[in-house]
Amino acid sequence: MIVALDGTVLLVAQPGLQRDLGASTAQVQWTSTGYLVAVAALLVIAGRLGDRYGHPRLLLVGVLGFGAASAGIALAPSIGWVVALRAVQGGFGALLQPATLALLRLTHPADRLGTPIAVRTGAIAVAAGSGPILGGVLVAHLGWRAVFWINVPVALVIAALVLAVRAPAPGRAYSSRLGLTGAGLLAIALALLVHVLAEVPARGWTAAPTLLELLAVAGVAAALARHERRTTHPIVPPAVARSAPVTASMAILLVIGAGLFGALFKATFYLQDTLRLDPLATGLRVLPLTALMVLGAPAAGAALRRYGARSTAIVGTALVAAGIAWLSRLGPTSPWTAMTPAFAVIGAGFAAVMVTATGTVVGDAPPGYAGVVGGLKQTAMNIGPTLGIAVAAGATGSAVSTMGPALLVLAALAALGLLPASRLPRRPADHGGHESGSARPAQAPASQAAPARRTDGWAAAAPTRADRR
Repeated sequence: MIVALDGTVLLVAQPGLQRDLGASTAQVQWTSTGYLVAVAALLVIAGRLGDRYGHPRLLLVGVLGFGAASAGIALAPSIGWVVALRAVQGGFGALLQPATLALLRLTHPADRLGTPIAVRTGAIAVAAGSGPILGGVLVAHLGWRAVFWINVPVALVIAALVLAVRAPAPGRAYSSRLGLTGAGLLAIALALLVHVLAEVPARGWTAAPTLLELLAVAGVAAALARHERRTTHPIVPPAVARSAPVTASMAILLVIGAGLFGALFKATFYLQDTLRLDPLATGLRVLPLTALMVLGAPAAGAALRRYGARSTAIVGTALVAAGIAWLSRLGPTSPWTAMTPAFAVIGAGFAAVMVTATGTVVGDAPPGYAGVVGGLKQTAMNIGPTLGIAVAAGATGSAVSTMGPALLVLAALAALGLLPASRLPRRPADHGGHESGSARPAQAPASQAAPARRTDGWAAAAPTRADRR
């Protein structure tokens, strides 16, 4: 919640920050870009560190650092300090995000993860939806620095809870050593990818810097893949890389996140630039999306238990794609009520996808893999919105206040999630034989390796010689 709230209140604070510090538009944009680059680069590495040193410890360090960086931004004398401290804040945000998912896996049996994940999804929706309203009140009465000060007491409360609550320690299902070469290559690849996508709205897809950076991303990714195949200490363990549920869930979250946030980007400009609505009225028009995310999360958890991951994810993906396509048909003469059902459909679909994909990833991951899997999930959720905004801006060039063509492209992008959704487990997961994180052994003896046929996607999870080493 603290991360989601921070991201949305910043949008309201940026105009006042720009005026107060005399910053350029490009500098203000870097208060967001620098944060996104830092988060994306470090999420998977943070998950691995949590698996090695303990997720409560990483959560404690992350939340205290996040609060300290927020206080530093509130006291910053210049825009340069704000940009630098936002990157630091992003680094600490990367530490705490995978830890939250890993702790859910460690403290709940796999067949009971639906409820806490639904609560988590609803809480994020509430924080993101209330951010612009809370930010508007704080900026109007106390100035832009207040939106960063509010993180400090919240961070201290979370830190106190982390110290008070004891979570079971995970067993180590693979080598705990972190290969520095793989970690460095992964961080560089993700940082370059997020940066180039964040710059597409200003540069365009065909600009020389964009093409050069995409080429660099491809080169670093190829070097990373080559290194991962040869090293005995891969940054992503083989059992995770070969898991069909994990890879399918990552793909779904990537394209659905891209479709949703790209559509919100277009809709925001349409409402404010074309319909001339103020930010509060714009937020109220989008409120059905937040409401259905909150209300749809527990319903999605129930559907996941009854109908299984595949059916729930397919329905959720179809709803998101249909809702975005519905928005593309609206114009200046459309009644304002026409937007309400479209945003409601998108919100309900996104809740179903989030709960299903998160529950599948976290529930199917053995406790010793929980951190790295949580990092992968959060990476997909950070890259997806950046990709969606890049697609939305690039689809119509500078005409960001038009709705139609770009939203049809985004609807098609979201619909691509139907393919990985069909790769998820068909029937409701039967975790009767799974123990909770506190009791489940980290690794079965070689003589008790996984049976020949598994239904949860971890057929390749038996420890290899490199894993044991």
